[in-house]
Amino acid sequence: MSRAKSWMALSITSAVLLVGCAESRSELDGYILDVKQRPGKSLPPLPVMQTFPAFEYTANEMRDPFTAVTQESDEQSTASAPGSGPQPIAGRRKEELENFPLDSLDMVGTIGGGADIYALVKDPSGVVHRVRPNNYLGQNHGHITGIYEDRIELVELFPNGLGGYEERRSAIALDD
Repeated sequence: MSRAKSWMALSITSAVLLVGCAESRSELDGYILDVKQRPGKSLPPLPVMQTFPAFEYTANEMRDPFTAVTQESDEQSTASAPGSGPQPIAGRRKEELENFPLDSLDMVGTIGGGADIYALVKDPSGVVHRVRPNNYLGQNHGHITGIYEDRIELVELFPNGLGGYEERRSAIALDD
């Protein structure tokens, strides 16, 4: 029996609440009607648009920078043709320091002097390697051209996008 009484009390409470909501709805409708009848405020005038002088594009005859180059001068085409210019040595066995990017290698010192100078290079794993001129390091066929007390100079080969390579000089400075 107690369940029936609790259900009865719940339904009476719900009915009272719904009746209370109906009265507040009429108040809300009246407020909305009152607000709609008020006069609206005037808006500020729109700002005056600036006029800019017309720009005349005069580079119509020039090459479009977003299309591939199809015609080049004879001098440019022979310098960048596939097979011309510097090339990596085919079949050369890679050295251990060629597995690392050049910017991840650190010069930590030198050994010897004159023609018998060696550089000490630390790889990212912390292993120190001894290199000399004509060794290779870095991932771009970096060929060591000179070792000095404060730096290692090398020449790297970068693809030029046309099937050939171009040389770029680089250096690794001694860490202080």
